[in-house]
Order: sequence, then structure tokens, then C-alpha cells
Amino acid sequence: MPTAPVIIFGAGPSGLTAAYELSKAGKRTITLERDNVVGGISQTVQYKGYRFDIGGHRFFTKVGVVEQLWKELLEEEMIERPRLSRIFYKGAFFDYPLKPMNALTGLGIFETVRCVLSYGWAKVAPTKPEDNFEAWVSNRFGKRLYGIFFKTYTEKVWGIPCTEIQAEWAAQRIKGLSLTTAVMNALFGERAKSKGEVIKTLIDKFLYPKLGPGQMWETCRDRVRETGSDVVMEAKVEKIHWDETGLTGVTAGGERYEGEQYLSTIAIKDLVEALDPPPPPDVLAAGKRLKYRDFLTVALVVDQKDLFPDTWIYIHESSVKLGRVQNFKNWSPYMVPDENQTCLGLEYFVFEGDDMWEAKDEDLIALGKKEIGQLGLADPNKVVDGAVARIRKAYPIYDGDYSDAVDTVRKWLGEHLPNLQLSGRNGMHRYNNQDHSMLTAMLAVRNILGGKYDLWQVNVDKEYHEEGQEITLDDLRAMEKTQPQVPRRVNE
Repeated sequence: MPTAPVIIFGAGPSGLTAAYELSKAGKRTITLERDNVVGGISQTVQYKGYRFDIGGHRFFTKVGVVEQLWKELLEEEMIERPRLSRIFYKGAFFDYPLKPMNALTGLGIFETVRCVLSYGWAKVAPTKPEDNFEAWVSNRFGKRLYGIFFKTYTEKVWGIPCTEIQAEWAAQRIKGLSLTTAVMNALFGERAKSKGEVIKTLIDKFLYPKLGPGQMWETCRDRVRETGSDVVMEAKVEKIHWDETGLTGVTAGGERYEGEQYLSTIAIKDLVEALDPPPPPDVLAAGKRLKYRDFLTVALVVDQKDLFPDTWIYIHESSVKLGRVQNFKNWSPYMVPDENQTCLGLEYFVFEGDDMWEAKDEDLIALGKKEIGQLGLADPNKVVDGAVARIRKAYPIYDGDYSDAVDTVRKWLGEHLPNLQLSGRNGMHRYNNQDHSMLTAMLAVRNILGGKYDLWQVNVDKEYHEEGQEITLDDLRAMEKTQPQVPRRVNE
């Protein structure tokens, strides 16, 4: 029976960051991963020499310790890439961030006038009550702009009608940068600013591993293994054993592992359902109430050297199911083995078990070919190969039940399993970026080494400090400002 001082569930950014940090502190770990690749949603899928990212991962952070770790692992393999992204709407492409002349020529003079009139009408006769996303945006920017640049894409991503999303989310988005801000800046010639700070969405350059984000976590896995720790692949957590003292072991991939301390980055829902013996009914029910948005990428190999200059394109066209298109060659030329070909990633936002998720790969590839042809992005006849990647639980959903459900689980775990910590996106049911997942893992490691840090309050007015390496209040505040906001349903 394999044993180690620390057992980690999940080999994504959070799990591997913890394993790496513990290895530097001389602690041996065993990390258990259900998939055959590391990185979680930050993995890089490989297919016949082509590499494709899941969702597109820019490496940008204001958190010093996270940036330092990236450099430790992959400094020589990171390349600076220009960011170019556009919006597709009714057969036209709009620069994002939008520019005045591009917006005017794209929308046309008549549509622009209609947008201005719609904006004026919203000021005269605003929608009441202003309790949902559609009403909030329409009241401030007019229903025309709302319909063009918000409704379709938002509903594709979240699978929720905009009339059922709380207005609070729109207000949060406007604080930093939203698509609305970009549109209004384009139409009225202002440059988006937020108190003089760099707005993450508008950065025009970013760092990126030559072989995709998975290269970072493949390197991290190798470094961890070199220290004598293990990363076990295709080891799905099946049962998590516990008694009155806390966790006593875990069965994964048919084998039992035991440790002194445990760190879970897997989905809270999966964690709760794996507990053996089962937790009380209210805790089990709370775990089952947590919901997720799933994701699939259809990668198409196109026999054409250059298609378009964008790194990615947002699809605001309701006539297709496609939500976003990645051009992996423009993320990094090293992602495509044949310079005379292009690899596109067509992104579809789905729910596990729905028709799209259950569709055969060949049917999804056929759909992708049809839709890129319909949009005019590529000639379907030049598509020479394709592959499909499905990602479960890509985005935790913040519905009316989630907060109480998470609190119920957290309270019970804290009272009964003192040697277990949770970190990362799914481990904490928080829709966060890589830097947040990594930082919570770093704090978890400090707890294992004797610290007493609250991973659930990483944005409180408190300074975390350890000799030789600081996680400062400035780090925490900077990290929180770069985290994406998540919609919530009305009346839940």
C-alpha cells in the first residue's frame, strides 16, 4: 500500500503547485489524477503532433509569488505573444477592444444611429424593475447594444437566459472592464481605464509556454517526480476513507493510499460522494446540489498556412452553436507541427449528458466544419483532420443553492476531517484563474508545514508572511482584481 506524508487529489494547477512547493520543503507527496494528462482545464491536448489549449490560457498575473513559480519552472520556454481578438457579429468582425472607425464601419451608419437612439430611449424610459442582467445592461447602454454584444454570447457560455441572471453580475463586470465598456469606448473614442490600473482584458501582450499551458504542468510533474514524490495517472478517486480522527486513506484506481495530511482539488460534489462511510444526509445533499458548466473543444486541422491573425474570436452569432474559436498557431507556432497547416479550436459550452456532450466525435467534427464554413472562417473542404476534447466541470455555477451548499460542506469537513484541506477552482467551487488556484495551494502548503491560514478568505485585510518568501496583502488584492466574475440567477 503506497504511503506518503501528504496525499493530493488532482493534478491540475493547484494540486501540482502544492506538490512542487512541498517538494521544495522536503515533503514527499503522492498526487492522484483521474485523467491521463496533467493540468486539469489548463492541460494541453496532443493529437498527431498538434497541441491544443482548453479555453486559451494567457499567463498574466499581478501576484509576485505566482510569477516567480512560473519562472522557476519554465522561464526559458516562455514566449511573449501579441494578443489579437475580435468579435464576430452578423458576418462582420469587430476589433476587441473595439476602435471607433472599426465599430462604425462594422455596424454601419444606420445601425449606429439605431444604437444611439436606443441608448437615448433607455435613459427616457428605463426597464423596471432593474433586477436582471438584461434590464441592467439595457438601461445603461440601450437594448440594441445589449442585443449585439451581450445576449447571445453570455447565454452560450452559461446556459442561462440573461433575464434570469442577477443584475449584480453586470454591475460587478462594469467595475473593471466588460464588453459594454469596450463598445462604448469605441463609439465615443475613450480608452478604457480603471483608476489608472492595467485592465487584464485589454492587455495586448502576454506570456505563453511554447508548447501550451500543459507544458508548465508537465514540467512541474517531472520536477515533483525527480524529488521522489509520485504523480499517479488514471487514478480516479473512488473512496475517501475516514473515521473520528479524520481522513485515514483513499482508494483511487483500485489501490489504497494513506497519508498524514490530504489536499483535495477535485470537485466538492465528487469529494462528498466519495466519502466512505457517507457523511450525514444534509452534507451529502449539499454536495449533490452543486452544479457545473462543462466544455468541449473540436480541434480542426486545416490544410492552409494562414487563415486569420486572431489568437481567438468571440462568436456573437445566434445562428451557430459555436461560442469561441482559438487559432492555436497564433498562440504559439510550436503548437502546429506543419507550418503549412493551421489548427483551430472550436469551443462549445455544454452540460455533461446533453445532446452536444453525448454526440459522436465524427458528428461534432462535422458540425464544426459546417459552422466555420457558415461563418466564413475557413473552407470546410480544406479540413483534413479533427479531434474532440471533453472537459467535465470546467466552470462552477453560482446558482441560488451554491453558497449554502458550500458552507454546509465546509463546516462539516472542518469539524470532522481536520487533516483535509480544499484548494483550487473545483476544490473550492470558485470560478477563479490559475493564479488564485496556485495561491490557495501555496497557503495550503504553509498550513501543512505548521501555519494557520484561511484559504477561503485570501482577500481579507491580512498579510501572510513567511521568512524567505512573502505572500503580501498587495499580492492578495492584486489577485482578486484579476479574477473573473460569475453570474447568479434571479430570485434564487
